[in-house]
Amino acid sequence: MGTVHQLILTHGVDGAKALTADKAERRCIDAACAVMSDEEQRIGVMHAGFAMTALPHKAVQDTLWVRQGGAVRLIVESGVSPDRLPIGLPYGANARMILLYLQTEAVRTRSREVELGRSMNQWLGAMGIDNGGKSYRLIREQSRRLSLCRLTFYRVTDAATFVTNGSFVRSAILPSSGGDQLQFWQESVKLDEGFYQSLIEHPLPLREAAIKKVSRRSMAIDIYVWLAYRLHMLSRPTPVSWNALHEQFGAGFNRLRAFREKFREPLALALAAYPEAKTSIDEVGMVLYPSEPPVPESRPSTAVRLSR
Repeated sequence: MGTVHQLILTHGVDGAKALTADKAERRCIDAACAVMSDEEQRIGVMHAGFAMTALPHKAVQDTLWVRQGGAVRLIVESGVSPDRLPIGLPYGANARMILLYLQTEAVRTRSREVELGRSMNQWLGAMGIDNGGKSYRLIREQSRRLSLCRLTFYRVTDAATFVTNGSFVRSAILPSSGGDQLQFWQESVKLDEGFYQSLIEHPLPLREAAIKKVSRRSMAIDIYVWLAYRLHMLSRPTPVSWNALHEQFGAGFNRLRAFREKFREPLALALAAYPEAKTSIDEVGMVLYPSEPPVPESRPSTAVRLSR
């Protein structure tokens, strides 16, 4: 366990918060406490490809998004409106939480068809997102972008290049207009067949309590997913340079120095939500150490759903 977890064990939650210096450190205390006290241990599921690649953190003007991580490359293309105008690429924490919900439900039920609930309010509650007019508008927009974009996963090996080409979903999640208290035009959505099959073949189980505590920070989500995938597969300490970290997580940061300053805070939050993780960081980069996965490998990833 990291320093933040030891502080909680030694001083309790209130005592640990009293020793923190700022809001970011208190956020880490809350995340660590939520995971350490999580008795239900509900599981979420993400495609393992998102451990090496990710969507944009912020809105971008480009209509094509390319990210490379190890042997995996992700290409996302913006969808278009009926007038053939680009609607933009999905981005940020909300897009990631929508995808987490859809993937978790699809793996749990072993079905491409995912129930959304009868209203936006019910769906937001299932994803652990606060209700309210701003949330409705943000979720509606990200759902629209996810529904219409196209994506391709490439996995390159010495023997061949494996390609998954398609989209996230086959049917749109939300209508394109309406009030803040928006009702769904349908109560379920069907995932794209290629994406669903790839997800079933490469599921990555995650702790729901952890994801919900980092759910407002898109980079923290990406780091948590990456660590959940990498650490338990290691057989020895593995260094990762700052250049490699910048290449994977630093979209939007032109200067390495700016990225290094920004990276430490979401990393601390991700590690707080992953007590089993063993890492170190210095001027050269990070060192990853063999660690237990956040979800024990003996537990099936289909056993539990995101809470409603």
